[in-house]
Amino acid sequence: MQPELPVATSDDDVVRAAVGGDRKAFETLYRKHSDRVYGAILRLAAFDHARAEDLTQEAFIRAWQKLEGFRFESAFGTWVYRLAVNVALMSIRARNADPVSIVDDEHLPDIADLDNPVRAVERDELEKAIAALPPRARAVLVLYDVEGWKHEEIALELGMAVGSSKAQLHRARGLLRRALGDKP
Repeated sequence: MQPELPVATSDDDVVRAAVGGDRKAFETLYRKHSDRVYGAILRLAAFDHARAEDLTQEAFIRAWQKLEGFRFESAFGTWVYRLAVNVALMSIRARNADPVSIVDDEHLPDIADLDNPVRAVERDELEKAIAALPPRARAVLVLYDVEGWKHEEIALELGMAVGSSKAQLHRARGLLRRALGDKP
């Protein structure tokens, strides 16, 4: 039987226990960080809850597999979050041969047909509009506007030029405005 972890242990202590094979320690890390990871992946996965759950699980499986390589140079939460975003982005790349394809106006969601008669700024409609964005534009929008990444980080992570990241963000915002009924 493995020893109980003290209540006030730091992530570093818990990570060290998990590296030593303590599955309960890793479960502690999962419980502490899974909500933030899931939230980021959910937005990147176009609000597909089942896919986000699968990708979250995959991210934590990868974290468990790579835990011995964790160098304590950053917080565990930062490390696992970056790993999870990479898992989601790899999934986006794998599912879309041309992730930068243009969306015609006819393929944008028709906000007037939605069951929710409340104004377009409601969360449900915003989520649907973000989900309808092309994958790469959605990824840039989520990473920049929601997660607070810099264009240089996004460009590096998505394998594009910094200018392309900025252009994708501009494009995503324009498509969102149009989908939500605002005039450019």
